[in-house]
Amino acid sequence: MESLSTREIFLFEGFRLDRRGLFRRDERGMFIPVAIGARALDVLRVLIAARGELVSKDEIRAAVWPGIVVEDNNLTVQMSSLRRILDQESAEGSCIQTVAGHGYRFVPTVTRRVADPDPDSAAASSIIGGRPRPRLSIAVLPFSNLSDDPEQEYFADGVTDDLTTDLSRIAGSFVIAHSTAFTYKGKAVAAKQIGGELGVRYVLEGSVRRSENQVRVNAQLIDAETDAHLWAERFDHDIDDLFALQDGITSRIAIELNLELVGAEAARQANHPDVLDYILQGRAAHSKPPTPDKYIDAISLFERALALDPRSVEAQSRLAIELTARVLDQMSASPAVHIARAEGLVGQAFKAAPRSPLAHFAKGQVLRVQRRYAEAIPEYEAAITFNRNWVHALGPLAECKLFTGSIDETIPLVERAIRLSPRDPFIAIWYFRIGRVHLLQSRTDEAIIWLEKARGANADLPYVHSDLASAYALRGETERSAVELGEARRLCLDGRYSSIFRLQADGCYSIPTIRTLYEATLFTGLRKAGMPEE
Repeated sequence: MESLSTREIFLFEGFRLDRRGLFRRDERGMFIPVAIGARALDVLRVLIAARGELVSKDEIRAAVWPGIVVEDNNLTVQMSSLRRILDQESAEGSCIQTVAGHGYRFVPTVTRRVADPDPDSAAASSIIGGRPRPRLSIAVLPFSNLSDDPEQEYFADGVTDDLTTDLSRIAGSFVIAHSTAFTYKGKAVAAKQIGGELGVRYVLEGSVRRSENQVRVNAQLIDAETDAHLWAERFDHDIDDLFALQDGITSRIAIELNLELVGAEAARQANHPDVLDYILQGRAAHSKPPTPDKYIDAISLFERALALDPRSVEAQSRLAIELTARVLDQMSASPAVHIARAEGLVGQAFKAAPRSPLAHFAKGQVLRVQRRYAEAIPEYEAAITFNRNWVHALGPLAECKLFTGSIDETIPLVERAIRLSPRDPFIAIWYFRIGRVHLLQSRTDEAIIWLEKARGANADLPYVHSDLASAYALRGETERSAVELGEARRLCLDGRYSSIFRLQADGCYSIPTIRTLYEATLFTGLRKAGMPEE
């Protein structure tokens, strides 16, 4: 039976099949990946290779399960899966015709194209089959098992599988299906060649070594167009719960790769930047620690993206996130203006894409800055449900839990974020949130430890200095508290640290127990630090 060339592209009834997998054309005319099992995909390739001719069950079994005895039921399951995906409840009959007692025939007309045969050519380095490689496109190659025990292969394969899933949840990413990436298992193929064959810009490769009660995972990100190594990291862990360990490692790698991929894309020079160029540059700017200049840069880039495409849900959502974050970090001189603009942008985004996880997160930010904490909680939870590694939703969710009275849930949520992203650019805010809870619960010494860590990670956050002023004053260190209060006033652009009355007006203390905690600790300390009542 004829086999398919790795360079061939097959188009039929709104679908595209190539070496990377199966794709469906969406309403914008773009091909998006289809979730399909590896066996079902292999069966489809066999049917298409027959060019409309009948294929017997024995021929399919020999091609898809070579050397394995397979019952008819297994083949029937794969056919049902394919029909469910391809037919889309069509009233015109199935794409796959069953010829009773003989086999199957693929009915649709298939258009064949051939991609660029030379992956090292200048054209192939950026264009596959006449189309540019997608931004943020990546193939996760099977991680090598370097352990002495070959039985540990399953752990290396599990890490690869989980990473493929986690990376696919990064906004704007294009991740090759694991069934296709696994065809490179055990083969010494250059990243540049793989990038050319699969049409991706990046390749992730790595290894797993397990010895007694220790496991080490190495990972490296490679630019598949230049063969340049962009990022490498090693993760060492003790083995307790193996599946929890695998889960933790893949989450950490995915989070760090999110930053690295966006940064690498933003650094690419474009002669005529488009919407996505500006969005990626804005995401890279957003990923820097909070400062007034950072917000100016990020907002400007998202504004440019929105100017090019006023209906872009991503540009609307990200601009709203940036505007609200600027207010929340007390770096806006016009908070009311920025909140109103963000609210309008979120309204547009939700109208166009009510199920967008990014729009949910942006709505959570708007509700939080409006001090509507209970309403914000389900929005952040929706974002986390979509992407378990959305660490920047965990901190805001923790704050909302605090202000709705669930103070005991606050620190565990923040600690989870720190475990997932221990070198995060926003880690100062997470340290601050832990310090704030300790302060409210009168654990002043512990509060100071965390608040000083926050100050060391980012000295530009006014609320960190304010809480330190209160904590130092509660401990009787009046000179240090006065310095910190002065710094909070200098950094804050909205004047909230001029008086207790002004500060209370910018908070929400509708839960009596929370209001009592704030009055007994934070506000008492600030009064001792020299903050007047009015």
